[in-house]
Amino acid sequence: MPTIPSILGFGAFAIDDIVYVDQPLSAGKGKVLQSTRAFGGNVATALAAVARLGGSAGFIGWLSSADDDAMLCDLVACGVETAFAPRHSDARPVRSRITVGSDGDRFIAYDDDAMLGTAPDFPDEILSRATVLIVDSYATRSLDVVARARELGLAIVGDIEWSAGPATDRLMALCDHLILPLGFARIATGGRAPAEMLDALWSPSRSAVVLTDGGQGAYYRGREETALRHLAPHRVAIVDSTGAGDCFHGAYAQALTRGADTAGRVAFAAAAAALSVTGRGGREALPTDDQVTELLASTNAPSAVELKYAQLGTGT
Repeated sequence: MPTIPSILGFGAFAIDDIVYVDQPLSAGKGKVLQSTRAFGGNVATALAAVARLGGSAGFIGWLSSADDDAMLCDLVACGVETAFAPRHSDARPVRSRITVGSDGDRFIAYDDDAMLGTAPDFPDEILSRATVLIVDSYATRSLDVVARARELGLAIVGDIEWSAGPATDRLMALCDHLILPLGFARIATGGRAPAEMLDALWSPSRSAVVLTDGGQGAYYRGREETALRHLAPHRVAIVDSTGAGDCFHGAYAQALTRGADTAGRVAFAAAAAALSVTGRGGREALPTDDQVTELLASTNAPSAVELKYAQLGTGT
């Protein structure tokens, strides 16, 4: 029996058909420069990032019962353990069509009529031997498993991008490490400023709340202190922002297993995500641990500053 990985996850895994065009998306139309097919998905890419960084990652969502299934083979090729994932003949990936503009921004159109939770009787014996569980918005389909993982002492890292109503509220309550795109945090809380949103999302059960905002960096609060922080982005040549948030979550989870504090986890994750946008698709430029360490040690690496309540977010 394979060793149970330190970081487990279930949620979206996808096959992405990506088109690169010569104009920004705001132009309305542009010439196709390149088309490609790639593997992606929130949790699948986060776990691939963990493996690339030298961590121990395992996918435990539904996978096809066919041993030659493309998604299963891709996860294995990325170094992600699949031995503990439940199998079903009807399991299939999300299918996405992604348009990437000349500035690296992208629009994702997806079909998510798929089995994206995990088995309701997923064994506690496996969960209890892991350290972190990464979940995304689709974990509403397996809330009892997330709740059991939390009770067993796992850190729950939540990558929540949209709401399915009360089920999403419960899922967010179970995530002690809640990492949201700022745009969704604005919708979920009704706040305008990052400080307002961080406060609205905070609870005594949280270990950290992080709001990611692409080119504006990240805003966060950790249990270690009450101060709110803003970390400006690294300046890198952006080729494709697909999967950057997923890489952030995976790198954050990896730093968590190493005992880093909130500031250290966010800094490590932000550097990894910055490096990930320098290649095409969500996986091409996933960084190694050495690459992240080198970027963090560079003279231009940003430092976190205290966030003032008057500061407003610029993300959408």
